[in-house]
Amino acid sequence: MILVFNYNHFPSNRVRERMAFRPNPLSLSVPETAFESWLRDTGYLEVLDQRTSDLHSSSSSSTTSSANPKSTTTLTTTTTTATPTSTAISLAYDFLSRIRTLLSLFTLNPFAKLTTEDFSPTTPSWTLAFFGSIDSYSFPSSSSQARLRVHENVKRYARNYAVLFIVFFACTLYQMPLALLGLISTLALWDMFKFSSDRWGLDKYPTFKSSLIRLAQCATAVILFVCDVQMALFCALCISYAALILHASFRKLTPAKQPAKGKRK
Repeated sequence: MILVFNYNHFPSNRVRERMAFRPNPLSLSVPETAFESWLRDTGYLEVLDQRTSDLHSSSSSSTTSSANPKSTTTLTTTTTTATPTSTAISLAYDFLSRIRTLLSLFTLNPFAKLTTEDFSPTTPSWTLAFFGSIDSYSFPSSSSQARLRVHENVKRYARNYAVLFIVFFACTLYQMPLALLGLISTLALWDMFKFSSDRWGLDKYPTFKSSLIRLAQCATAVILFVCDVQMALFCALCISYAALILHASFRKLTPAKQPAKGKRK
């Protein structure tokens, strides 16, 4: 027997208190927490993401409507004078909550649930899957929703984020020619060491080979430090990390497997 759940059929706690359901053997009711955990376990994270956004929009609209007093003849002047103040307070509170949500993103580890298997699939398309359209983005309603989006989008677009890091690192090296020269010098040094090791047969002398490896490592560290390659790497990491956090938190969750264009159910 297959049970199909529709979260629109599960009212909130306040609505449940006001509504009385008749016993029906074909109906099934579960708590909201159990339903959300079921969505997480079964992989319907896009439904959970949309549901969180809908609940936030409905709660904000109900709060706004309840904040406006009833129009009466005795409270006309009070309403007109109190509305700008309440609006300014609500806007300030909303702005501070958004700032707090953004700051909470920089305290989490986006790579906590990332595995090596996430890099094995093919790279998602940059137009439809990664960037999408304007409707594919929305501000996270809470820090929990932002964390959910970040962890899931990092797993989905791991290869895209890796390519972006390479692009940012290349652009940083282009702006820092000395760092680019140092990186090329280190690559040439190790390539020369490999060529000399194969030609002279250094595998027969492991002690001498290990000494040369330590010397090459010290020379590489000195070259990278003098040429400020670490600064270029640090700049690329900061820019790519900020781009990853912002894109992953603002990007809405979509179904993991999109249906084919020619197939319609």
